[in-house]
Amino acid sequence: MAEIVASSHLVLARKWRPDRFGELVGQEHVTKTLTEALKRGRIAHAFLFTGIRGVGKTTAARILARCLNCATGPTPDPCGECAACIEIRAGRALDVSEIDGATYRKIDDARAIIENLSYRPARDRFKIYIIDEAHQLTDQAFNALLKTLEEPPPHVKFILATTEPQKMPETILSRLQRYDFRRIALQVIFARLKELSSREGIAVEESALLLIAREAGGSMRDAERMLETSIACASTENVTEAEVASNLGVASRSVVYALCDAILNKDAASALRKVRELHSRGANLESLGRDLLEALRNPAVAM
Repeated sequence: MAEIVASSHLVLARKWRPDRFGELVGQEHVTKTLTEALKRGRIAHAFLFTGIRGVGKTTAARILARCLNCATGPTPDPCGECAACIEIRAGRALDVSEIDGATYRKIDDARAIIENLSYRPARDRFKIYIIDEAHQLTDQAFNALLKTLEEPPPHVKFILATTEPQKMPETILSRLQRYDFRRIALQVIFARLKELSSREGIAVEESALLLIAREAGGSMRDAERMLETSIACASTENVTEAEVASNLGVASRSVVYALCDAILNKDAASALRKVRELHSRGANLESLGRDLLEALRNPAVAM
C-alpha cells in the first residue's frame, strides 16, 4: 500500500499545470493573441512556440489543443468536462499526438506522420500534432514536412515547440505562425510559488520563495522543481531560506549581506573565511559572485 501511495504522488509542475490560457502566467502577450484568434475563428494551421525551458510552451500547446477539440469549441475557454478535454489533459487523446523531436527525428518518422494525415480524426474536430524540441529534427525530416506544413489537410493542426528556433530551417519558419515566450519575471514566479505553497498547505518563508524565484532564471518549471525539492527536504513544517539555500547550493541573502559587510569594512580575513565556509558546503561560487555584485550594485543605483 505504501508503494502505491508513493507512486501516486505528482510533482507540483504536473499537479498544478494550467488548464486554461487565463491560468498561464507570464505569457499574457501570447495567450491574448491566441484567445482573440479563437474568438474570431482565425486559427492558423501550424504554430511555432519558442522560448527557454520551462516557460509554458508545451502547456500552451496542450491548452490550444483542448480549445480546438473541446465539444463546445473551437473556443478560448474549454469546458474541461468533455471527453476531449479530459483525455488531452491526461495525455491519452487519440487525435492529439505529442512527439519528442529528439527521439522521433528521422525522415522515416516524418513520413509516418505524413502517411497518417489523410485519415480523419477518430472522434474529435482536429488531428493535432505537438512536436516538442522540434529543432532536433534532421534536415531530411524537415524537408519531408515542408509541403505538409504549408498546406496540411483541413482537419490537421501542427504545434511545434523549441528552445532553439535559430537551428530550424528558414523554409520551415516561414510556414509557421510564431509565438515567442518570454522569461517569466521574478515577481510573477514569486507570486505563483506563494500560491502553490498555500494550495499545498506548506509554510514557506517569503525570503525562501524569493531565493527560489531568483535562482529559477525566468523558468517557472525550474522554480516549481526547486520548491518541490525544498519541501521534500525540509526538516520542519516551515521551509526556511537557509534550508532552501543549502539545497540549491547557493548562499542565503543573510550570508551575502554579511559578506558585503566584511568587504565594506575591509575585513579580508572574515570575508575569506565566509567564502571558504560556503565552498566547503558545496555552494556555487559563480552564483555567489553574481549575488554579491547584485547586493553591492543595488544601493549604488538607488543613490
